[in-house]
Amino acid sequence: MNPIEWTDALRLDWEPMDRLNRTFVERLSLAQAAPDAALVQAWSAVVEHTLQHFACEDAWMRQTRYPQAEHHALQHRMVIHVLREGMAKALAGDLQPVRDMAQELAAWFVKHNGTLDAALAAHLRGRLERPVRASVRRRASNHRSTH
Repeated sequence: MNPIEWTDALRLDWEPMDRLNRTFVERLSLAQAAPDAALVQAWSAVVEHTLQHFACEDAWMRQTRYPQAEHHALQHRMVIHVLREGMAKALAGDLQPVRDMAQELAAWFVKHNGTLDAALAAHLRGRLERPVRASVRRRASNHRSTH
C-alpha cells in the first residue's frame, strides 16, 4: 500500500487544524515508507506529534465547550493507546505490527478527518477566530484610553 499523502481533500479550511493534520500526514507517511533501520525513530515522531496534536484539539474542544468533545477525545485516547503499544513493539524489535498499525492509522485518519475533525473545524471556525479579534480590539481600546 502506498504511504498516505496530504491532498486538498483532507483540508478542513481552518488553518490551525490543517497545519496539525498536514504534519501528522507527513510524519505518518515517513513511518509507512521507513526502512526497518529507521522505523523506530519514524514511529516515535508519529507518537510525539500525535500526542501534541490531540492535546491541541482537546484544549480547543474544552475552551469552546464543544458538544461532541467526549466522543472525539475518546477516539484520541484509543489511538494514543495503540500508538504506545506500537512503540513498545518497535522498541522490542517487532516491526511488522508497527507497519500494520501505520496502514490502519492512515485509514482511520482519513475517516476521522472527514467526520469528527470536519465537524470540529466547522465549530472552531465560528468560535475561536472571533474572540481573538475581539480581545485584540479590546486591548487596543484599553491602551488608547489609558494614554
